Amino acid sequence: MGSVTSDLNTLKDKVWQENENANVNTAERIISIAAGAFIFYKAVANLAKHPFIALQEAGVGGLLLYRGATGVCPVYSKIGKNSTDVEAITIGERFIVNAPREEVYSFWRNLENLPRFMKHIAAVKVKDDKTSHWTANVPGPLVKVSWNAEITREEENEYIGWHSIEGSMIDNAGKIEFNDAADGSGTELYVEISYFPPAGQLGRGIASLFNGMFENMVREDIINFKHYAEGEEYKVYHSSTRKQEV
Repeated sequence: MGSVTSDLNTLKDKVWQENENANVNTAERIISIAAGAFIFYKAVANLAKHPFIALQEAGVGGLLLYRGATGVCPVYSKIGKNSTDVEAITIGERFIVNAPREEVYSFWRNLENLPRFMKHIAAVKVKDDKTSHWTANVPGPLVKVSWNAEITREEENEYIGWHSIEGSMIDNAGKIEFNDAADGSGTELYVEISYFPPAGQLGRGIASLFNGMFENMVREDIINFKHYAEGEEYKVYHSSTRKQEV
């Protein structure tokens, strides 16, 4: 029995292998194999009674089995579709905070401040003027996600742009635009953050973490800066910063 189980597992591993040309995602492959097996079995059962129909069904079943086992769909290939592609999550928010633009810019420019109001960021460690190491909080105790990032564009009191460094577990990019509010009530910010999970099975696994719950958490984190910047902790922070500068 053990030998049979081992042989079946070996066969399964050989059939269900990662194919660099795959254009069908895991869920579709499972459905294709189940449907293909059912149709093929039905075709064999009806071969004697209805040979013409049975041969057609066998062809359909075989195609579905091939699609599921290899992860390659000839139809998808012809139309250029790839259901394994992982789309980026992009969150953009515009809002006004009741604080001076120079002060708000200074706070954001010190990236180690971000975990003060962003729950999805566990820590940011600044390495030098341009590069930093980020660690994210992901939903549930599944994996620890971290990456290195660099400032790509900077305009004092107006703009900060960054992206992850090549080879990071999660590719991401972001920008913040700082403008004086039109009504003079403070600073208008536009914050945009994009996450690009890596390719392959690992990427699709990590991508499952970046579902609606995670997207909502990031969006809430961004907007939460308004409440933080207009709260007591923010005022204490800037008060202590001014004393250190003096």
